Amino acid sequence: MKLLFVAAFALFVLSTFDKADSSAYDKIVYHSRVRARKEGTNVCALQQVMGTKKKYFSTCRNWYQGTICGKKATVLYECCPGYMKLDGKRGCPAVAPIDHVYGTLGLVKASLTQEYADTSKLRPEIEGSGSYTFFAPSDEAWKLLDDTTRNALVSNVNIELYNALHYHMANKRLLTKDLRNGMTVTSMYNDLGLHINHYPNGVVTVNCARIIYGNQVATNGVVHVIDRVISAVGSTIKDVIEVDDELTTLSDVAQDSEFLEKLGQPGHYTLFAPTNEAFESLGSDVLKRITSDKEVVKALLNFHLLDSVQCSEAIMAGSSYQTMEGNNIEIGCDGDSLTVNGIKMVRKKDIVTTNGVIHLIDQVLMPDSAKQVMELVGSSQSTFADMVSELGLTAVMKPEAEYTLLAPLNTVFNDEVMSMDHSLLRIILENHIMKRKITLGQLYNGQLLETIGGKFLRVFIYRTAVCIENSCLVRGSKEGSNGAIHLTRTLLKPAEKTMFEMLKENGRFKIFLSLIEAAGLTDLLKQEGGFTLFAPSDKAFAALSDSDLMVLKSDINVLRTILLYHMTNGIFIGDGLEAGVTNLLKSLQGSNLKVLFDKGNKTVLVNSVQVPESDIMATNGVIHFVDQILYPGVSVTKVTRIIQPEPKITKVTRIVTAADVSRIDANPNFDPETLTKMIQAGGRRSGTQ
Repeated sequence: MKLLFVAAFALFVLSTFDKADSSAYDKIVYHSRVRARKEGTNVCALQQVMGTKKKYFSTCRNWYQGTICGKKATVLYECCPGYMKLDGKRGCPAVAPIDHVYGTLGLVKASLTQEYADTSKLRPEIEGSGSYTFFAPSDEAWKLLDDTTRNALVSNVNIELYNALHYHMANKRLLTKDLRNGMTVTSMYNDLGLHINHYPNGVVTVNCARIIYGNQVATNGVVHVIDRVISAVGSTIKDVIEVDDELTTLSDVAQDSEFLEKLGQPGHYTLFAPTNEAFESLGSDVLKRITSDKEVVKALLNFHLLDSVQCSEAIMAGSSYQTMEGNNIEIGCDGDSLTVNGIKMVRKKDIVTTNGVIHLIDQVLMPDSAKQVMELVGSSQSTFADMVSELGLTAVMKPEAEYTLLAPLNTVFNDEVMSMDHSLLRIILENHIMKRKITLGQLYNGQLLETIGGKFLRVFIYRTAVCIENSCLVRGSKEGSNGAIHLTRTLLKPAEKTMFEMLKENGRFKIFLSLIEAAGLTDLLKQEGGFTLFAPSDKAFAALSDSDLMVLKSDINVLRTILLYHMTNGIFIGDGLEAGVTNLLKSLQGSNLKVLFDKGNKTVLVNSVQVPESDIMATNGVIHFVDQILYPGVSVTKVTRIIQPEPKITKVTRIVTAADVSRIDANPNFDPETLTKMIQAGGRRSGTQ
């Protein structure tokens, strides 16, 4: 009874202090208790991986998915640490009796550790006075040792086994809340360090051995049960690389870099170390290219290194980690196997060192920064890569030169594109390869990019998009050692003709061009610049009679007002517009055009008028076809004249009012507002006939 009182009082005192300073492990145990509250007092819910004996106080993510490391997990209900069942009582209402460390080993079912403590003469020490932390291997942990190692320890009980058990001990009491991530605890064997990691998912490791049952308080310390036998650590990551026969190529590749020197210094690293076979699988040419460039070697090596210790037992699901190279890799698990970027490639895991952990992998992780530009092409752009190769464009690209690829997605290469004459398709794809390396951050508005075919492409920067000619970039840009790649959803169509030439050649804009000529604005469509034109087709004027058109042409100011309302200064293409909102584009007339872009079906509306065909690129702008005339939504009664009345307009044209200049009307009795309303009304009447 006295022992039960002491145990209860000890747990009460410890829990009072712990609430103020609980750890991730303590929180995960608490949540396990909450999940099992229907099972009774002090019951914890655990997950056990099916087909194994591995049990976890699991995270919410694993709990609701019902899996750990991709394997189905069953739910178990057990007494929470420090509690036990009573016959005839629901749950775990009894506090576990408190004993010295030796007795506690039996209580937590670490019977082999208890047995070895007895045979190695450690028992009197852990039964006596003191304050110890014992990281006690479970019975299963001892059985995991190969027979040779285990027999060598047990047979030499006076030295090896005693020393081994002392290495599992610290000379002070440390609860899980005291075991901070990255800390080194001095062991009782030659003061060698025990390397602690405390992860956000509640997993606590000691030299990468997981605490599976923690905080069993003893009268002279505390016992934490761990899932493997740990061995003394004295080597750095650098030391291991230099002596491991499987890592000679890695050692050679890293020899002339600062990489090895860094891994010989104190730190907390995880190295995914490619074996000799992994480097051999690259091929001699690739390996030679990599090792000939110091920057590529640096990027490659740092892509295998994390600035944190990730023990395999702490990985319960896939998570992304930033490498020392700067980009991320995903570390996950599939059963007992570690995965990197979803691939089972870890041959040997948890080689613990004084400054981190090493996992041997059978593949070399290749960062984008170490790849050549064509190696950056992903599976979603594979058709582009195939066609570039098939049409002989890869042969044109010199290995020592730099390039930028504008790679269309596979969906762009439909039957119509693939049935093109190959000589024409080659010319089109030449426009998707730039002569130099240009990263996403180096693109700016108005920039000209030269293609390997000698053409120049314009860059347009919008609020939510970066576009090159008619094609806007989508997520997925990458930077390689000799180039960059940007992804697009359409084929590029470089401009070759002015807006005037394109409209005249099209043949469906005769009336619009005649009105442009009558207004003296033809040179505006011919001159250099960057304009957006909503060009009304002949169909747009179909509702107007010849007399209506004559009336329109009778006053140049009104005609210019209406025509200039169809143009804006600046090049705005469909995908460059912000979707779901009204884009206000100030016309050359002065009033705003209200443009809506539907990203889903790729449609453009201007003043609620459908744009049936958009993004026709011209050397001096872009044309969007409309089948209705656009009218300014403001009064035009005060419109007097246009600055620079000469036909050639070289700057942004604006409408001025009588408040700005003296009134100059061709006909002093003419009312432009009445005319505009008459034309609009006439158009509606004709349209209903």
